[in-house]
Amino acid sequence: MNKKYPFQLLPVILAAIILFSIASCKKVSNTVDNNVNSSNTLNSTTATPVKLPIFESDSDIYKLLFMEVSKIGNQNVNYDLVFDTGSGGLVIDANGILPASMITSNGFNFTGDSTIVDGITITSEESVVEYGDDSASITKVYGNLAYAPVTIGDANGNVVVTRLPFFIYYKGVDANGNLLPQHYFDVLGVSPEYDITFSNNAFITSPFSYYTPGTGLTKGFKIAALGTSNFSEDGTYVPGVVTVGLTATDISSASGFTTSPLLNAVSQGDGYLPYVSATVTYKSKNVSTYLLFDSGTEPYSYIEDKTATGLSLLPTNTPVSVLLASGFTYNYTTTAKDNLTYIENPTTSGADISIISLEYFLTGEYMINFASNTLGLKNN
Repeated sequence: MNKKYPFQLLPVILAAIILFSIASCKKVSNTVDNNVNSSNTLNSTTATPVKLPIFESDSDIYKLLFMEVSKIGNQNVNYDLVFDTGSGGLVIDANGILPASMITSNGFNFTGDSTIVDGITITSEESVVEYGDDSASITKVYGNLAYAPVTIGDANGNVVVTRLPFFIYYKGVDANGNLLPQHYFDVLGVSPEYDITFSNNAFITSPFSYYTPGTGLTKGFKIAALGTSNFSEDGTYVPGVVTVGLTATDISSASGFTTSPLLNAVSQGDGYLPYVSATVTYKSKNVSTYLLFDSGTEPYSYIEDKTATGLSLLPTNTPVSVLLASGFTYNYTTTAKDNLTYIENPTTSGADISIISLEYFLTGEYMINFASNTLGLKNN
């Protein structure tokens, strides 16, 4: 896999996710509310969208979003995962979830095709996810395909996916083979792409795509504009930022969202990639590109320009204009600290995918409709 930038790593299947050391902290509660919708409950009287809280963190270097996973299998847990629109699938460290005796540096200690521990089915299907620019910087995460009921969110708002395929890993190592801290790569990827596929044709993708919201609602989610007031170094708990389950109004023209088709890569085994066709204009140059709106990339955006030389940072006060094929427009101006933007030749990055960073989500709304495989964007 290729990765181009510090703090943001691009998986083999071209999904961009930012990786950060994630601590289990600042929780309001890890008790599951049994009254919220679950993925196997279809009750017309309770078919209302579920609003999930999020943590908004700012290290003074870059911003990150985290969402809690509060139950896996039969056990209550307390982990914050990077909330990432640029990848698909739940990826989590086995430490603290599986018995220590079961976790070794060479894999999980069990025999046969699978085993069940505390309601979690760990299969013998293995994979390695690689991150890095080259052999000198490559990082690898080793793990297995697993299945379990998973609760995303907390007592103030959660959804329960009754059987979620996810990637549980036993170790991550840097280019020198040194072990990385536990839970260093924990990510909640919410896009409909297939982040990891296995030899049995199974795959992991957005946990929200496995959740059935109920009668009258469409499978999908939306993210409210974040603003800037809630970001803090310790991470501010903000309720109701993410809504799971779309109403008829959400998916109608009355919502104000402009929708674009996602890139269909199902036949290649990659699902629907969260990339949309766009023209990006900077310094009077028009660049045609595929574009990813990525909540997991910050503080830089990346514009892929085949005429560029290597990698260069746009000067402060440079206007950038984004026009999607759907007609949606997004404009910003670079500053000394915000909307920092690199211009990059695809031969340098290894992928012709431009990335708009978390800065978009501060002022814009975002929606994925799993039924129509479309992306919705809305300026506030």
